[in-house]
Amino acid sequence: MESPFECHIDVTAYQRAPVDLLCTETGFTRTRIKQVMQKGAVWLTHGKHTQRLRRASKVLSPGDQLHLYYDEKVMNQEPSAAELVADEQGYSVWNKPAGMLSHGSKWGDHCSITRWAEQHLQPERTAFLVHRLDRAAAGLILVAHTKKMAAALAELFHERAVEKRYQVLVEGKFPTKPKSYLIDQELDGRAAISRINRLEFDPEAGRSLLDVVIETGRKHQIRRHLAAIGFPVVGDRLYGKAQSGEDLWLKASYLSFISPVSGEKKVYSSHNA
Repeated sequence: MESPFECHIDVTAYQRAPVDLLCTETGFTRTRIKQVMQKGAVWLTHGKHTQRLRRASKVLSPGDQLHLYYDEKVMNQEPSAAELVADEQGYSVWNKPAGMLSHGSKWGDHCSITRWAEQHLQPERTAFLVHRLDRAAAGLILVAHTKKMAAALAELFHERAVEKRYQVLVEGKFPTKPKSYLIDQELDGRAAISRINRLEFDPEAGRSLLDVVIETGRKHQIRRHLAAIGFPVVGDRLYGKAQSGEDLWLKASYLSFISPVSGEKKVYSSHNA
């Protein structure tokens, strides 16, 4: 069976072994199916709800449907290690490495920050994504551990009540100004605001290190804004001209907001990781 592929199995009787059904359908060994389940590529539809199925001992009911989404490339990927910056019980703050996903897909979630948090926090907790970082970007990301906390933190982002700072290396000598350099070019028909200050300039490399504050969170906002004014981010293969082997040089370096739990101001820096 070629990869990628998917299969969908209707359950017609009470069944204690979803692994057996999947083995019969795919020809995979029980060990392989269990690995695929743990990596988040098996789903169960029960009534109106569909969610990942990881428990090999799950009892299935008539009318259930099993789904397997198999992509060998996804299954063979190994996640890089994320660093825990702070465990606040209701949420945690992580330093996400470049290459790690913010969230998984139907093809698996073992390389996502949410799954990493679920597997590496003590005590173990469910993880909910609050905001996103591009896969190629690194830096600070929040993960909530209850639906209520996820909603409260997401509301802070929606209200632009979270200060987000990024360190970005760009090609060229970025101008210095008494005040922040403002880019307010709309993206995809929506308002987008970035404020930029140059931290350093390397004349030999011809590159500038920038501090960027964004007031909105549009897709690839920093990369698109900087490329539009002639200062593409180093390693940006999508909007710039990345040199071979260079990774995207964009890091979420600072988060600050008023805690929805304590009412205290919280400040997190990637330097603390």
